[in-house]
Amino acid sequence: MDALPQLLSAVQDNVRHVAVENLTLPGFVDALPARLYRPVDVPAPLPGVLYFHGGGFIGGSLDDAHRPAIAIARQTAAAVLSVAYSLAPARPFPAAPEDAYAATRWLHQHAEDYGIDPQRLALAGDDAGGNLAAALSLILKDRHGPAVAAQVLIGPMLDPSMTRQGDPRKLRSDLQPETCNDCYAQYLPGPMQRLHPYASPLESSRLHDLPPALVATAQCDVLHKEAEQYAAALIAAGVPTQVTRFPVTHGELPYHPPLLREVAEFLRRRLAPASLAMADFALDAAQTTADNAAANAASDPFFHD
Repeated sequence: MDALPQLLSAVQDNVRHVAVENLTLPGFVDALPARLYRPVDVPAPLPGVLYFHGGGFIGGSLDDAHRPAIAIARQTAAAVLSVAYSLAPARPFPAAPEDAYAATRWLHQHAEDYGIDPQRLALAGDDAGGNLAAALSLILKDRHGPAVAAQVLIGPMLDPSMTRQGDPRKLRSDLQPETCNDCYAQYLPGPMQRLHPYASPLESSRLHDLPPALVATAQCDVLHKEAEQYAAALIAAGVPTQVTRFPVTHGELPYHPPLLREVAEFLRRRLAPASLAMADFALDAAQTTADNAAANAASDPFFHD
């Protein structure tokens, strides 16, 4: 079991330079600006990661995602496609998740043109982008692909009902409930939209057979309670899930070096070539006990700060 981390680290250690290319993709309504990050020191085909920026569904940009995207590309030895999806209020739900779906289909169809393996794709995002990565995992299952190997949810906004948020004063949260409410009001103008599983993954009762997940949360963040509850629901549904809380704020989390290292390690394992699949299977078996323990801890105060 020690051989796999050594092999994956050896690949990552060879990455020194990342080429950045601006692209335009077809979207649900409008064309989508995108940015492709490709390690130039690693032979093709590369695994691919779609990254969705934060901004509460009403803001954010490719520039906001630059630091995590380039770090993931370098540390994972993967190509990262960062996507600027439609924003509310001009383009409310379901434009953003449909844009994410369109970008995934585009990457799968054009992967080989960019030296990417279409069979080794993953999803990642922070804040609203974490919501989109979770929703997109559900969409891809419902629409029968393209298949993805992993999902990474970084400080995700998952509960438009706002009934699972923590106490901002106790947590010293930089993100306030009022801000979340304003974002959701613009993104989900119809009250019933807040119950749609593609807007609120926590409302889904069909979490089985989703890709393995890494859920990363921030201690000083009103959102960590709902994200950790979602991680517990994934575990209960049999989805291999890793959940880690970091001692930072919501705004600091996507750029936190220990978080980026954990994301890279998780993705390196999940996107490993088929020749390493048996070693990865052994690691999954060893993780089962930890996953079950995490599910049992759902009622622990850790999940309810």
